Amino acid sequence: MAIKVGMISLGCSKNQVDAEIMLSLLEQGGYELCGDAQQCDVVIINTCGFIEDAKKESIETILEFCQLKALGKVKVIVVTGCLAERYRQELAQEIPEADVVLGIGRNSEIVQAIQRALAGKRVVAFGEKDQLPLNGDRVLTTPNYYAYLKVADGCNNRCSYCAIPLIRGAFRSRRMEDIIAEAKGLAREGVKELNVVAQDTTRYGEDLYGRLALPELLRELCRIPEIRWVRILYCYPDRVTDELLEVMAQEEKIVKYMDLPIQHASGKVLREMNRRGDRASLEALMAKIREKVPGVILRTTLIAGFPGETQEDFAELCEFVQNVKFERLGCFAYSQEENTPAGEREDQIDEETKQRRVEVLMTAQMANVEAFNRSMLGKTLPVLVEGYEEESGLYYGRSPMDAPDIDTRTYFTAARPVQAGDFVDVTIQDVLEYDLLGQAQ
Repeated sequence: MAIKVGMISLGCSKNQVDAEIMLSLLEQGGYELCGDAQQCDVVIINTCGFIEDAKKESIETILEFCQLKALGKVKVIVVTGCLAERYRQELAQEIPEADVVLGIGRNSEIVQAIQRALAGKRVVAFGEKDQLPLNGDRVLTTPNYYAYLKVADGCNNRCSYCAIPLIRGAFRSRRMEDIIAEAKGLAREGVKELNVVAQDTTRYGEDLYGRLALPELLRELCRIPEIRWVRILYCYPDRVTDELLEVMAQEEKIVKYMDLPIQHASGKVLREMNRRGDRASLEALMAKIREKVPGVILRTTLIAGFPGETQEDFAELCEFVQNVKFERLGCFAYSQEENTPAGEREDQIDEETKQRRVEVLMTAQMANVEAFNRSMLGKTLPVLVEGYEEESGLYYGRSPMDAPDIDTRTYFTAARPVQAGDFVDVTIQDVLEYDLLGQAQ
């Protein structure tokens, strides 16, 4: 009987793609993939190590399966991903129940590592970060109608609060022909929406081709007949070029949605974050994007409570949010990370103040969302159907305004049966806080 392997992938969509490549290697290696990790012989925990909350979730998940192993319900525990890469020997020493601890540079050896662990040998292996497989077959863990398309790994931005370059290494793009070939393969499998991701998607191609090649890549993706939507995530403000905006405006398949994690608006705080720009330049950029891409939905991510953030800095950030009126926004309390310049500063802000500032920002954002949602009343939106909610008797899905997992839903009634993966036009009739309610045409 085949050995059952389950995977729990934590953290971001980029880590999820790594998990899907490993799952394909395991399937090719003769293992049986199982959706319920608690019922498996081998459990792989693909960890996140980005900020404190993510690290805690990863450790708690590992310890949960260590308990199952002690009860004889799991034979082998494998720890991979960013936490394993970041804390290497500490993780291996402090959690001896982990049979395999594999750094990202050894992901390609997942099958051999599990074989050795099943034979009773402990495996602790790390390689160069740039040996992380960026190409390869994948077993999708998303619904079959959408997928993440990772175009690069690593990061060169060196933001002072961020450990990603320490964990994932330098920015490195995939070759365009490899990405296009993968996208065509996903389309053949039924994928209709491609979510283009990297740590800094707008830098794509700079290292390989000596130019920012994202616009060219997007045009090629739009030529794939089966693909209906192409979504761009994680754009660095400095590299949002006129060419990129022109492609967004011209290509019908590119959803008018841009995710720009700007982190702050105070020029002083941005400089201390080792990021460029200030409130004026960011407001000008947002206005330019809206002018060149009519109807665009802007999403951003902010950090509240960065070391040394004064009340004046925070007030400037609040005013910026109220002025720009982002349609989608998330805010996180600053997480003090070891081995980062910001983490070593002495002017850390207490946890209570950080959390209060997050609440203030999100309350301000709620008013923006309510006003925006009311402006949608009476409009008809294309919606990608994702499911049916028995309790409410409503279908739900995502419009072009919403990325998977992070944004809102559109709930709707339908006179005819629809199923997940269908596209329907929905006329918006009401607002449910962050979500919309309508009727399919």
